[in-house]
Amino acid sequence: MSLFKARDWWSTILGDKEEFDQGCLCLANVDNSGNGQDKIIVGSFMGYLRIFSPHPAKTGDGAQAEDLLLEVDLRDPVLQVEVGKFVSGTEMLHLAVLHSRKLCVYSVSGTLGNVEHGNQCQMKLMYEHNLQRTACNMTYGSFGGVKGRDLICIQSMDGMLMVFEQESYAFGRFLPGFLLPGPLAYSSRTDSFLTVSSCQQVESYKYQVLAFATDADKRQETEQQKLGSGKRLVVDWTLNIGEQALDICIVSFNQSASSVFVLGERNFFCLKDNGQIRFMKKLDWSPSCFLPYCSVSEGTINTLIGNHNNMLHIYQDVTLKWATQLPHIPVAVRVGCLHDLKGVIVTLSDDGHLQCSYLGTDPSLFQAPNVQSRELNYDELDVEMKELQKIIKDVNKSQGVWPMTEREDDLNVSVVVSPNFDSVSQATDVEVGTDLVPSVTVKVTLQNRVILQKAKLSVYVQPPLELTCDQFTFEFMSIPRVIQCKFRLPLKLICLPGQPSKTASHKITIDTNKSPVSLLSLFPGFASQSDDDQVNVMGFHFLGGARITVLASKTSQRYRIQSEQFEDLWLITNELILRLQEYFEKQGVKDFACSFSGSIPLQEYFELIDHHFELRINGEKLEELLSERAVQFRAIQRRLLARFKDKTPAPLQHLDTLLDGTYKQVIALADAVEENQGNLFQSFTRLKSATHLVILLIALWQKLSADQVAILEAAFLPLQEDTQELGWEETVDAAISHLLKTCLSKSSKEQALNLNSQLNIPKDTSQLKKHITLLCDRLAKGGRLCLSTDAAAPQTMVMPGGCTTIPESDLEERSVEQDSTELFTNHRHLTAETPRPEVSPLQGVSE
Repeated sequence: MSLFKARDWWSTILGDKEEFDQGCLCLANVDNSGNGQDKIIVGSFMGYLRIFSPHPAKTGDGAQAEDLLLEVDLRDPVLQVEVGKFVSGTEMLHLAVLHSRKLCVYSVSGTLGNVEHGNQCQMKLMYEHNLQRTACNMTYGSFGGVKGRDLICIQSMDGMLMVFEQESYAFGRFLPGFLLPGPLAYSSRTDSFLTVSSCQQVESYKYQVLAFATDADKRQETEQQKLGSGKRLVVDWTLNIGEQALDICIVSFNQSASSVFVLGERNFFCLKDNGQIRFMKKLDWSPSCFLPYCSVSEGTINTLIGNHNNMLHIYQDVTLKWATQLPHIPVAVRVGCLHDLKGVIVTLSDDGHLQCSYLGTDPSLFQAPNVQSRELNYDELDVEMKELQKIIKDVNKSQGVWPMTEREDDLNVSVVVSPNFDSVSQATDVEVGTDLVPSVTVKVTLQNRVILQKAKLSVYVQPPLELTCDQFTFEFMSIPRVIQCKFRLPLKLICLPGQPSKTASHKITIDTNKSPVSLLSLFPGFASQSDDDQVNVMGFHFLGGARITVLASKTSQRYRIQSEQFEDLWLITNELILRLQEYFEKQGVKDFACSFSGSIPLQEYFELIDHHFELRINGEKLEELLSERAVQFRAIQRRLLARFKDKTPAPLQHLDTLLDGTYKQVIALADAVEENQGNLFQSFTRLKSATHLVILLIALWQKLSADQVAILEAAFLPLQEDTQELGWEETVDAAISHLLKTCLSKSSKEQALNLNSQLNIPKDTSQLKKHITLLCDRLAKGGRLCLSTDAAAPQTMVMPGGCTTIPESDLEERSVEQDSTELFTNHRHLTAETPRPEVSPLQGVSE
C-alpha cells in the first residue's frame, strides 16, 4: 500500500445504482471549443450519457450544478463512447455512442450561459446504424490511410468485424477460429486491427486483407473458400501470451515506430509492430485497467495501471515510478487537460465514482511522542505469568467442551407447541395410504437484551417429519452466539390409536422399580372409552401401516413393547420411558429408575446395517454405469454430428439405432439411480431409528450417565444426511474405533495406535460389526465412556446382560465376531421389505 494518496481535485458520484465499464469513459474536446479544453464524457449501462466540464473553486471540491453540461437518457445501455471525425464533409469532432444493437453519432455544441447555471451543451443526432448482431466493443481510425476522417469498426459478440465508413456500412468479416470477443484496437502505422482471442494469443489483421476477404455477412466463407471463390482471411501475425487480456492499446513514439500494449490478468506486455516482445512486466496484484502514454524521456513510455487494491501504479517501461492510493477500484482511467490544468488523471469505478486527481504529497504534521523507557522487573513478570497460567488452567478444568458465557440471558429461545392440530393440514402430502397426515403449529420466541443484526433462526426435525419453512432471517435484530432449544412434538402427529396385537416378531421388556402405571394415564389421548382392557394393553398405529403394542404387567414392574419391525420399537419405547419419568415426577417420587436386563439385539441391528450398506454399493455401481453410458452417448453424438456435417453424405452404419438404444439405457439407469436414492433414504431413516433404540437399551443396560449417552449418540449418529462421499458406516466405524483405542482401551499399546485420517467406503460391514460387538463387550466389563484417555477405568467389574469377557487377542476378537449372535440376541428378525414411512423421534431443534 502506498504512503501517498491521489490528490483529489474534483469528484462526483454518478446516478443511483448505475454500472460502468472500461469503455464508458472518454476525454476529448467534444464540443470543439476554441480553448481546446477536454470534457469528460461518461455513459452508463442504464442508458444515461453525461458530459462534465469541472471548474472547482478550490482543490477537492465536489461537483457543482454548472459542472454538468449535459445529461440525457438514451434508453439503451451505453457500451462505449468515443470522439473522432465521424461525419463526412467536416473535420469537426463528433461523439460516437455504441449500444448493444445500435451505433449513434451525435454533434455536441456548447451554449454560453447567461445566468448562474453556467454553460450548457446540446446534442443532435447526425446518423445511426442499426446492427444486425449484438455489439461488444469498437475502435476507430483512418482505416486504409484515408485523410481527414475516421472510420469505425465494431466487434460483435459472435466474432464479426463490421466496418462503417461514416454514414454508410462498408463490409463485415468473421474472425477465424472465434469463440469469445476480446479487446480491440487499431494501429494507424501498420493499418492493422489487433485483438486478443480466446486462445490467449494476440492477433493482427491487415485492413486490406479484411477488405478483400470473402463477404461474411452469412458466415459461409469457409464453404466458399473451399469452392475457390473469394479470398481467405488470414492473420498477419500472432503471439501467445498465455492468459486472457483485459485491454489493448497502441502508442506511437513517432511516425516511424509504435508499440502495442496488452494488459493481461497477471502481466502487461509491450510489443513491436511485428509482434515481437519489447518487454513485459509481471504484476503482483490483479489489474483492473491501464493507460499507456508517451513519456517525457525519449524512447520510453509511461503506463498507468489500476488494480483491485484501490491502487494506481505509474511505470516507465518496467520501472515503477510512483504508486498512489485511490478511494475506489478504477475500471477506466484517462489523462487530459481540464480547466488549464494539464495531466489530470480521471478514473471511473464500476459503481459510478468519477474522480479527477493529480499526484503529489502533503507534509506530515504529526510527530511521534518520545517513548519513555522503563526498567523491567523480571521477577514480577514471572509471578504475574504464573498467576495467569493458573487462572487459565482453572478455567479449562471447570468448563466443558463449550465455553460458558457470563450473560446467558442476552439471547433466549423458547418454543411452544400447539396442543391442537391445524384445522387445515399444511402437509405437502395430505394422505399416506388411507391415513390423513396432520400438521401442528410451533411458536418460536426470541428474547434479546442486546442489539442484534440479521439474526438467523434454523429449525430441524428428523425425517419423515417435514417443515413448511426451516429458515427465518430477522433483519432488525451483532453477537457471535449460537443458541439451541429442543422441543417435543405431539405423538399424535405421526401415530394413531390402533388395535393391540398378541403376537409380534420383536419384543423388548423394560424393568422399573415402581408399581406399574395404567396406560390410560400415560397415554390419555390414545385411550378408547369402549375398551376397558386398555389399562394394561394399548395399541398404536403409525401413519403408513406399522403397528406397535405396549403391555403393562399386572404382577411385576415390567412393560413390554412389541412390533413386527425392529426399528418401529424405538419411538414408543422412548415415549413410554419419558412419560413414566414425568408421571412419577408429578407424584413427587425421586428414585424412579428404568433398566434393561435382556440381551442387546445386535443381530437385528446388523441386518439393517447390511441392508443400508448394500443400497450404498448398488448406488455406486448404478452411478458408474450411468457415467459410462453418458460417455458413450456423447461419443455417438459426435460421430453423428461429423457425419451430418460431411459434404459428401455417408451411411450412418446404424449409429442412429445405437444412439436411440443408449438414450433408453441412460434414462433407465437415471430412473434406477433415483429409485435407489429413495430406498437409501428410507433405509437410513430405519437405521437411525434402530440406532436410537440400541443406544437407549445400552444406556438402560449399563445405567450410563447423560454425558456417556451423549458420547454414544455422537459416535453412532454423527450424520444428519447420508451421501456416497461420506457415509454412515465409515464415519461410525472411525468414531467407535477411537473409543476402543482411548477410553475403552485395554492397554497403553492400544492408545498409541493411530487411526486412519481418511474415510473411505469399506468393502463390507464385518469390521464395523466387530467393533460394535467389542464396544458392548467392553462396556459389560466395566468400561467407562469419557473424552479423556486418563480416565479409563480398569475393566474388572462384570455387569449383567449376558456378555462374555473381553477377548485378549485378535483370535478371540474374531471368535467374538463369529459368536455375536449367541452373545447379544435371541430374537428373530422379519425380512419383509415393504416400503412405508419410517418412524423417527418426535423431537426438533431450533437454533
